[in-house]
Amino acid sequence: MDLITGEFRNTLDDKGRISLPVKLRAGLSTNVLVVTQGLDKCLWLFTPERWTALSDQIFSSTSLFHQQARIIQRRIIAPAQEVEIDKAGRIAVPQSLREYASLNKDCVVLGITNRLEIWDADTYKQWLDATEAEFAAASESLNIQNL
Repeated sequence: MDLITGEFRNTLDDKGRISLPVKLRAGLSTNVLVVTQGLDKCLWLFTPERWTALSDQIFSSTSLFHQQARIIQRRIIAPAQEVEIDKAGRIAVPQSLREYASLNKDCVVLGITNRLEIWDADTYKQWLDATEAEFAAASESLNIQNL
C-alpha cells in the first residue's frame, strides 16, 4: 500500500457492501484486504502483507498468559477476515464487523497512509466532536519544525 489518504463519504448497500473510492483502490497492490475491529468503533482494513506484519508484532509483544494480551488478540486478531474487492470496487463487510462498528447506510472511508478505516458517518462525527480538545492539545505537542 502506497501513500493513500483521503476522507470519502459512501453508502453501505442492503447486502452489506461498500464501494471503496477509486483514489484509495489505486494505491492498493492487491484486490484482497483484511478487515478487523479497530479502536474507536471503526473498522481497520489492511493489505495481507501489512496485516501479517501487524499480527506478528502483536503476537511477538504479547503473552497468552497475560489478560491484556488476550484482550488485544481477541478484539483485533480473532475477528479479522479477508475480503475481496469485486470488479465494481466493492467489498462485502462481514455482518459481525458491521454490527461492531454500527455501520448503517451512511459511512465514511478514510485512507490513513498504510490502512483504511470505515466508520458509520454519525459515529465518526461524534468522535470528531468529542476529540476536538484532544486534537488541539496533541497538535501543540508535536515537534514538527521547518514546514
